[in-house]
Amino acid sequence: MTTTNAREVNFDGLIGPTHHYGGLASGNLASSRNALRTSNPREAALQGLEKMRTLIKLGYTQGFLPPQQRPDLSVLSQLGFRGPDEHIISSTAQQAPELLSMVYSASSMWAANAATVTPSADSSDGRVHFTPANLLTTAHRAIEHPQTERILNTVFGNSDHFAVHSAVPSIGRFGDEGAANHTRLCTSYGDAGVGLFVYGRDDQTDLSSLTFPGRQTLAASEAVARQHGTQTAVYLQQAAQAINAGAFHNDVVAVGNGPLLMYHQHAYQAQAAEQAFETLRAYLPLQTLCVNADDVSLQDAIKSYLFNSQLLASADGDMSKMRLIAPSECEENSAVRKWIERALQDHNQPIRNVEFVDVRQSMSNGGGPACLRLRVVLTDEQLAAVNPAFLLDEAKIDVLQDWVKRHYRDQLSVADLADVQFYREVMTALEDLITVLGLKGQALYPFQLS
Repeated sequence: MTTTNAREVNFDGLIGPTHHYGGLASGNLASSRNALRTSNPREAALQGLEKMRTLIKLGYTQGFLPPQQRPDLSVLSQLGFRGPDEHIISSTAQQAPELLSMVYSASSMWAANAATVTPSADSSDGRVHFTPANLLTTAHRAIEHPQTERILNTVFGNSDHFAVHSAVPSIGRFGDEGAANHTRLCTSYGDAGVGLFVYGRDDQTDLSSLTFPGRQTLAASEAVARQHGTQTAVYLQQAAQAINAGAFHNDVVAVGNGPLLMYHQHAYQAQAAEQAFETLRAYLPLQTLCVNADDVSLQDAIKSYLFNSQLLASADGDMSKMRLIAPSECEENSAVRKWIERALQDHNQPIRNVEFVDVRQSMSNGGGPACLRLRVVLTDEQLAAVNPAFLLDEAKIDVLQDWVKRHYRDQLSVADLADVQFYREVMTALEDLITVLGLKGQALYPFQLS
């Protein structure tokens, strides 16, 4: 199937007021390294919004996904804490304070894990399909998918154009981490493409070979492809070496767009990768760009998040003139900077320029520029069907930045989560966000239903 006037729209997660360093994610080295440090939620959100502004200035269409309601007190209620909201927080702080970090986590900011997306050109019914990720490997993220589904239905609520599914069952065999392990490859955005699903484990995986969890499963990837009616899917397993080095998602060691797949030498087992690439070449003129370990070690790739850069076609969709939106840590890492400089001189590959962006608050918790966005390919008609409250221009970014400055703290520690006053501040911020976005009549958050 071919559609016309299609473009890729990035929907970034708006970083919420509860952004803190809880060290909750096993296998995420940055998260573990910075656990219990004091965060700056205001700076984090402003950095994220400035990244969105950068893309708008470069001519790209940009949207956002709102922060989820945090704390999620319904989880604490299920765990036996009862009473008014303030009492639940006080009781949890006294009896099980470690649970507060879980229910206050702002991890939904990493929208690449919100869902897997299949464009209409690739689906059997000609609609754009979304499946929220169940994220079952980590407790603080496993609680996200009910709200993710609600938010996606608010943003993409027109069923003529969009299909929002429920998450696949939260059973170990179906661990799903969303678009961070899915790459849509194509000749152009409007042409039928191929879904490359990367997984960390299947029924034959020797789990003793993994130091950290293989979060994405083959069974989950296959289930999502079935849900979406994906016309062409290819499956490829991560190398245990990459997972054990801290590549908890494929987007830590690989990034693709259009016909280009850029990956680290140790992202996949070599033979499996070549077989997958051969299959992909039957559907499109795949170009691969392998970053050799002699040039950039796996450790430097993960520390700098080179592969968690956004790989974009030019603003008009030209796949021969791509750019990277890279974290500033890539510029500061000498090996990575040298590789980028050499790549820009190599016109046998399509990356023509790089923009370095400061998202240090997110990076310190384990998420780079690509983690912060969900990619959605939309035709003009589909774009017109998106809830306009979630599409951005610079004026709306100014409005959201003013909202952040009114409500966010400039310092937040894990101990602050026990403060009932902080809970009131957060709820006031979310209530004001609903007003700012003009969504008072829409049930964006659970508290609007109570």
